[in-house]
Amino acid sequence: MKASTTLFWVINMLFLIGLFGAGSLVITEFTTGDGCPKFGAVPACLIILICFILPFISHLFKKWNLIYFLFTGIAALIALVASVMQFISNAECPKTDLGIPMCYISLLIFTALIILKKTQLNYVSSK
Repeated sequence: MKASTTLFWVINMLFLIGLFGAGSLVITEFTTGDGCPKFGAVPACLIILICFILPFISHLFKKWNLIYFLFTGIAALIALVASVMQFISNAECPKTDLGIPMCYISLLIFTALIILKKTQLNYVSSK
């Protein structure tokens, strides 16, 4: 299997993990009203879900790389700010069943998505 194909499928798996995690938080938010922090009236997990959906569509169609990097970048920045605030105990991110703050996981996933996509694009353009 070619490296670009492998990268394509690894990126898909990261998106599916992220969509599942953010989607479950959005469902919790809309059913209980207490799933995630809010930016004004907008739940942060909804913004993150949108930041998973739009780049995923871009990735699947292999088009609109600007949309891919714009939305993964926005989400990475949100996750970075939330992670720093969580780390200094200035905010509280939702946690997994193991007690891991989900903002840490989001930061890791979005950073990986950016790096892997850049690597994939560089590999394809060098061919």
